[in-house]
Amino acid sequence: MDSFGNAPTLRAPLLRPGDRVRIVAPACPPGREHVARGVEELRSWGLLAEVGEHVFDQWGYMAGRDEDRVADLNSAFRDPGVRAVFAAMGGKGTYRIVDDLDTDALRRDPKPVIGFSDITHLHLALWARCRLACLHGPFPNASDAWCGPGSADAVRRALMTTDLVTLHRDAGQASAAVTVEGTATGVLLGGNLSAIRTETGAGLPSLKGAILFLEHQRGTGLGEVDRALTQLTRAGALDGLHGVALGQFIGFEQDTGDPALGGWGIADILRDRLTRLGVPVLGGLPAGHGAHPPTIPLGTRATIDTAEGTLTVEPAVV
Repeated sequence: MDSFGNAPTLRAPLLRPGDRVRIVAPACPPGREHVARGVEELRSWGLLAEVGEHVFDQWGYMAGRDEDRVADLNSAFRDPGVRAVFAAMGGKGTYRIVDDLDTDALRRDPKPVIGFSDITHLHLALWARCRLACLHGPFPNASDAWCGPGSADAVRRALMTTDLVTLHRDAGQASAAVTVEGTATGVLLGGNLSAIRTETGAGLPSLKGAILFLEHQRGTGLGEVDRALTQLTRAGALDGLHGVALGQFIGFEQDTGDPALGGWGIADILRDRLTRLGVPVLGGLPAGHGAHPPTIPLGTRATIDTAEGTLTVEPAVV
């Protein structure tokens, strides 16, 4: 038995044509064309797409003041006609508003939240406070170069069917060289490594019994990944994990052994920090900040199988 207590995972009803969905901006402001393309895609699925009041606001580098961004989220959570909530983009700022989310509204009426990157803060908070299953996925069809038809259809299927989601190891990913053999099953949690690290000691839920999914985009280099994983380890946040699923580490693809860094690359950092956990680790999943991302349920049962090179996840909707 895992350590998630007696509270069951909250799963929203799957979406059907005619359902209303709302786009909000918990982090940075999106471009209008970006949102318009997404609205067009959602409407092509038969959904009624609407845009939150403050989506195009700007306050510093964020999409409006904290109170306005969280008001858009809570308005969507409280509206019984809104059946799913899409984050228009990530960036920065979601961590500032997670303490003011109306999770009571979601307990009464669960609805999935879709996003990634900085939206990991929302996913973690909603799991910690009301066990809501969400989706690590893109805003659909923001551009064909980044989120083409296949990615948009993966979002649609994750919301409008109850199919299992299976990802396969891609040998071309920077994390593919990191493997600790075995199989493991647990609730899939996680997302962006920087966001998970930021929540340590604040809003990070227990990961005991979980499969931890990690992805990252390059910031200050190998040391940033090392510091994040070391902080999580020292805080005890990784104690009791059942397994680790590694997605994309964008910007580190050429880090295969820099002489200036003692010959280490990203795989060496990941291997050094994660193999000591003594649990199966599956690297090379093509999910994260790269082009044409998949959509992955979070908060539902998942299995990693290193021999098959697969991550299989139960749906976030019923």
